[in-house]
Amino acid sequence: MATHQSVGEIKERGYTVLEGALDADTLARFRAELQPFLDDGPFGRNDFEGHRSKRVYAMLAKTPTVAALVEHPGVLAIADEFLMPNYLLTSCLAIDLHPGETRQSFHFDDGGINQPRPRKPAGISTIWAIDDFTDDNGATEVIPGSHLWGNETPDPDSADFVKVTMPAGSVVVFAGTLWHRGGANHSDANRLGITPQYCEPWARQLENMILAVGPKARDYSDRIKSMLGYSITPPFMGYVDGRHPMKCLDDDFDPASTGDGARSEVFWDGEYRFRAVDATEGV
Repeated sequence: MATHQSVGEIKERGYTVLEGALDADTLARFRAELQPFLDDGPFGRNDFEGHRSKRVYAMLAKTPTVAALVEHPGVLAIADEFLMPNYLLTSCLAIDLHPGETRQSFHFDDGGINQPRPRKPAGISTIWAIDDFTDDNGATEVIPGSHLWGNETPDPDSADFVKVTMPAGSVVVFAGTLWHRGGANHSDANRLGITPQYCEPWARQLENMILAVGPKARDYSDRIKSMLGYSITPPFMGYVDGRHPMKCLDDDFDPASTGDGARSEVFWDGEYRFRAVDATEGV
């Protein structure tokens, strides 16, 4: 995948599309894992969630195949260019638009970061097309260039937006500062998308991933564990009882114990560090 080109598109217009990023077998396996949660889940509670949409949160606790989306190398290569090392997974949910769903309001995903615009994005968002995203089934609508705006806000009726149409298995990657909204579903079929989102390591996650995923975090790669929050950001943000948070996943971890004398060694030697950082940086 042309990471350089994709990064350039995000810098210029705020988004890029990677087509064919997931194969048909992965899509089918993921849909099979997710379907029971969609069948049993409620419709949205407000206009933003969508009264004709179903959302599934805490995805990594429910559908293991979503890991292929969360740590997709093409996506992470792009996020690496915009975010600090040890960035986090801030949310990961499924959004299933049913026929009759209306448009969302325009918003930008890192809007919880209370810093004046224009500014560098504090997050990178993705939306994976599990179904084809078409003109009439609710394809995401983006305003090209709006990631560079200051205090401007889009007019919901006259904004110059683009519908991100793409085949199933594709993903749109965009800056957390890009104004966008979910489209209206005028078709007679559902439109399913998955949206893993990433944020700077100093930002609070939208979903508390350590609590949302719980002990199932043990089943995933060290990269995903790090993005959930089992990581250290220099100099030592994120430690637990003076130790690396990855130790919390050990069966014998007990923060109430007096320890075995090896605490400082485990904390400082970088045993659980995902990226190589010099020990003098406090990891």
